[in-house]
Amino acid sequence: MQRTLILAGFFCFCGVLSAQSKKLIKKHGISSVTITETTGGKTLMDEKTSYDAKGEEIEKVEYTKEGILKKTIKSKLNNLGDVIEEEEYDDKNNLKQKTLIKYNALGDKKEELVYDANKKLIKKHVYVYDNKGLKTERKTLDPAGKLISTKKYAYTFQ
Repeated sequence: MQRTLILAGFFCFCGVLSAQSKKLIKKHGISSVTITETTGGKTLMDEKTSYDAKGEEIEKVEYTKEGILKKTIKSKLNNLGDVIEEEEYDDKNNLKQKTLIKYNALGDKKEELVYDANKKLIKKHVYVYDNKGLKTERKTLDPAGKLISTKKYAYTFQ
């Protein structure tokens, strides 16, 4: 019983750490957070997130429910701490896709260009904002610029 409570507390703590702000990650000098899950006496890897000295997420490794490497996502940041490039690798460390991210003058995400491993454009996400700076839409376009889908964001105010 006591061991179960200790493990439950540990997992809650790990969940809290992984959800912490970059301010706390930097303050405590955390370079990575590893989350494991214990089921039926077997401990399995769930995910590992690595951070730079500024507390920015630079790599995330995800595992399957069986604890086997699923994928790795590596991020490159600009001097403002914005992710400008993400590379996704499969379980054999082969590049699956690369996303280039652009921002507007206000620092809002403007577009994402998603490429396959052969540097061929797969799709493009374009973000639309209202006059308050709130994201209102994410449009997904195919390589020819044809609209595939639109995701709309609605806000409720007090």
